[in-house]
Amino acid sequence: MNELLGYLGMGLMLGLAGIGSCYGTTIAGNAAEGALKKDSSKSAGYMILSALPATQGLYGFLAFLLHIGKVNAETGYLWFGVGIGVGLVCLFSAIRQGQVCANGIVGISQGHDVQTNTMIYAAFPEFYAILALVATFLV
Repeated sequence: MNELLGYLGMGLMLGLAGIGSCYGTTIAGNAAEGALKKDSSKSAGYMILSALPATQGLYGFLAFLLHIGKVNAETGYLWFGVGIGVGLVCLFSAIRQGQVCANGIVGISQGHDVQTNTMIYAAFPEFYAILALVATFLV
């Protein structure tokens, strides 16, 4: 039973991080699609900001890949907790980052020079996903 919980935690780590990236990139992507109608000449900036929330899914995948072999009957509860923690942090981080990026995309389409500032603001929620990944190495 403990081993099963450990694998469930690993699945949640991977799955929640991936779901967060899906939501985050589509939030920013929807804004980019609308912004293209207003000013298509800045599509490269829209694309860069739209892609940022995808990294949380990569963090979840990396943590999953590096720790899946450590699950056993003795550590099942541990990896269940770690998996839920990393998964939820990456989920919410990606969604909130997508919202920050979407606002930046709208600002760019309105003629404001906010791409660099938006990338800085988007790095703040990203930081917590990185911390969650790093925390798995301390376990």
